[in-house]
Formats: sequence, structure tokens, C-alpha cells
Amino acid sequence: MPGKRIAWPQTLMARRTDALRAEHLRFVREAPRGGALHCFVLDCSGSMLTGAALALAKGLLIALFDRASAARAEAALICFGGAGADVRFGPAVPRWWNERWLRPVGGGGGTPLASGIRRAAQLLEQSARVKPAQQRWLWILTDGRTRDEPARPLDADKVVFVDFERAAVRLGRCAALAEAWGARRVTPEELIG
Repeated sequence: MPGKRIAWPQTLMARRTDALRAEHLRFVREAPRGGALHCFVLDCSGSMLTGAALALAKGLLIALFDRASAARAEAALICFGGAGADVRFGPAVPRWWNERWLRPVGGGGGTPLASGIRRAAQLLEQSARVKPAQQRWLWILTDGRTRDEPARPLDADKVVFVDFERAAVRLGRCAALAEAWGARRVTPEELIG
């Protein structure tokens, strides 16, 4: 593959004692040239208080911010719940991140997913104008307990729905939105493990 560097240790481990073949080749994952922005959209509605989903989401956010910081990527946090959505952090490279940032984030009220996505779309659009080469990720952490069906933000290069739905009767809205948006859907356990 032209322009790709071979990751020799991984290639040699894949080869073992066989003769080197194309399927043994492993390549170095290169960071996007323009950097990356990870925009996290956190559902802080009343339904996320059930089963401590909001607490799990906040813990997961700390780990995801740590990953962004290690990769020198920018991050942003948008919280939505009750009547609207607001930006709580960024976009900026998180220099340090700990639970003190998330402790004041409470839950309650309705699930204005459309407001959260609209605010994320604005943030991503502004980022696209200022840093067009930047890769923009949109992470939506929600249980999907809403009737909102927002459109996928145009400036999101990759979208990941982190599905916190745990109710006995599942609505499957995260899966439906992920499919409609051509996005990836994961559970918190998949990201933790």
C-alpha cells in the first residue's frame, strides 16, 4: 500500500515461522494530519438516572477524555437534558481531566436529543471552517429514550452511539438512529472491555 508504513513487530508476529506473505503485513496507524476532534454529547435526562446509567456514562467519559488527551486530540463535551443543551468543555486539548469536571453534571427532566445534536452540529461546523483537515468524531452517550429523530450533522466524519438502554422494555432507538445515520453503535461494556 503506497504511503503506508509497515509495522514490523506486528508483521513478524503475524508471520511466525511462515514465509512472509501479503496477509501477514500490518501497518502503522497514522493520526490524521489535521488532528482530531472528539465531540461527546451526554444525555443527562431523568431516564439516565435509572440503573446508574449517568454515573457509568460519566466514568466512561473520563476514560474517553484520557484517550483523547493521550492522542493530543481536541475534545468537547455537550450535555443535554431537561429543556436544552449546553457546551461544558472545549473544544480544546484536555490537559488534565478528572471527576471534578463531571461531578456537577446532574440529571433530570426530558430527553431533548435534537437540542444536543443541534448544538453538536454547530460546534462541528465551526470546527470544519477553522480546521478543515481535522477529523471530527461525534460520540452520543444516551439511552435513546426520546421521540426526537434529528438529522446526522453534516460535519461529523464518524459517529458512535454509546447505547445505555437497560430498560426491561427496550425501544431500540439508538440502534435505529445508528443505522439511519450509517453510524456505529456500541454498548458501554464494549468500550470498557
